[in-house]
Amino acid sequence: MNNEQNTTAVKPASSLRSTIAVSLNNYLDAGAIVAGASGLTLWQNYLGLSEVHLGWLNFISANCLGAALGAIIGGSLADKYGRKFIYTYNLLIYMLGVLCIMLSVNFPMLLAGFLITGISVGIGVPASWTYISESSEVDKRGRNICISQMSWGFGPMIILLLGMFFAPGGYLYSWVESIGHLVGGASLGGAALEVFSSRVVFFSLFVVAFIAWNLQRKLEESREWTEKKADDDDGGLLHAFGVLFSNRTAVKTVAFLACIYLCWNLVASVMGFFQPHIYETAGGVSNEQANWMNCIQWAIIVGTTLIVSMVIDKVSHKFIYLLGLAFAIGAWVMLVAFGVNGQAGLWTFAILWGIEGGMSVQVFYALWGSELFPARFRAGAQGLMFFIVRGLSAVWGLVFTYIYGENGEGFTVAAYCMIALLLISLVVGLIGCPDTRGKSLDQITKERYNF
Repeated sequence: MNNEQNTTAVKPASSLRSTIAVSLNNYLDAGAIVAGASGLTLWQNYLGLSEVHLGWLNFISANCLGAALGAIIGGSLADKYGRKFIYTYNLLIYMLGVLCIMLSVNFPMLLAGFLITGISVGIGVPASWTYISESSEVDKRGRNICISQMSWGFGPMIILLLGMFFAPGGYLYSWVESIGHLVGGASLGGAALEVFSSRVVFFSLFVVAFIAWNLQRKLEESREWTEKKADDDDGGLLHAFGVLFSNRTAVKTVAFLACIYLCWNLVASVMGFFQPHIYETAGGVSNEQANWMNCIQWAIIVGTTLIVSMVIDKVSHKFIYLLGLAFAIGAWVMLVAFGVNGQAGLWTFAILWGIEGGMSVQVFYALWGSELFPARFRAGAQGLMFFIVRGLSAVWGLVFTYIYGENGEGFTVAAYCMIALLLISLVVGLIGCPDTRGKSLDQITKERYNF
């Protein structure tokens, strides 16, 4: 009894601390995607890559297939062995992948680095959102999920800033030249030297991953998992999914969340990886301008998320969800109506999409995904949905490169596809929006599953 009282007493203080520690995974997730995107042109020039090569990098990266494979494994492991198990080992895999990218001298090596990093990102995502919800107070759950999303915004913003400072012509490019000449010799030049700016950016992710690993491996195990874990500890991945799919409510919930997240993520994944490249090719701006626009957009996302974090536990979720998708659809409609070839159109899109990002579908997917399943398969269900979403996003990334074309000639067709996907996410989300605000995870589980 005394132990329970002591644990409860420290929970309000530890909730924010643990949320920040775990949220570094979101920084590393989005940071890996944007680090690849911001340096895409540099790697393309260095290795002589085509648009198809770029599509394959997106296909197996933290943006798509790599994360999908990791999520379905990581979700099951988090339910079977605990959330802390993931935090003890996973970021070691991430550091290995980033190291592989940093040392890449050919396309297969770069591809392998993107894949390993992506798998690690996927492993960490279900455990992260699950742990945040399970360690949060009832009236702080939405706030804490928003904090994790702010980290998802800080990652790209900081990585883009570093990318610009270290890029050829940037304020710190002289450092890059010094590092490149130190490693490759005084004769190193051209694209082989310029790509060192991307290598340095990935090194920054390596450092953050090391810090995050040291923080996360010291976290305590989730009490919710400890108290509610399934009695059958011998069941593997197939057993876990057997339990999940034997429950009709759980299956319906998976279908609902996968649908709204998939339709939104098919748009967001393309923008996360290809946005600077689109700005450069279809919009006709320089690499530096594209990265500045993207960086400011992420700053808007962080600011909007901060505002949402203050009200999400007090205001109707359906209203915030509707407002976010209204901004998203408006951004793409505006781009189709006024075109992509112009600073005004591109800046308006960047601002609207930035506002949308602060109240995006991902905020509610992370929140509802960790609320609507019982503890015994909470992380596994999220891992399954993440696998479906990121896996299909990987396929869409390849399809997008063919629709878009080498120089953005298919941009308008691609934009109409984006609008259609966002409309589906809007309609399905409004129809199925759950009433979970102000309820404990136990209360939600009893109402939905009767146990």
